Amino acid sequence: MGRVFLVDLDGRSYGCRCCNTPLALAHNILSRNFNCSQGRAYLFSKVVNITLGPPVERMMISGLHTVEDIFCCSCGQLLGWKYVLAYEKNETYKEGKFVLERWTIVDNVEEELELNLDAQAGSQGSQAGSQAGSQADSQAGSSDTENA
Repeated sequence: MGRVFLVDLDGRSYGCRCCNTPLALAHNILSRNFNCSQGRAYLFSKVVNITLGPPVERMMISGLHTVEDIFCCSCGQLLGWKYVLAYEKNETYKEGKFVLERWTIVDNVEEELELNLDAQAGSQGSQAGSQAGSQADSQAGSSDTENA
């Protein structure tokens, strides 16, 4: 096997729960109303940093489909599936789309928010500290000038 090159995603994204490899951008979600055997799932128009399993026919709630399992290219975690072929006419919109099971992915925006909040708290703390220091300095300075 060769060296794995990862596609980096800018913006709100979802990553592999096991290794945090970026997988898909939030704006590529087509539906949040999918279900799988393990719970909730999202339908995406585009997913990156994956490998595909062999095509297999699988009976699902919505009928018979040919699908390929999706695996994280970094750690090999099973993430969901790709619809290759839908046999029901009203299900053909799924062809070429990807389903990521919610329990296998993390929303990377939460981590970005935590980092931003920590940075803001740190800058506010340093501002508060510098303001307190300035007040102490000015009070000390004013008392020094009064005593002189």
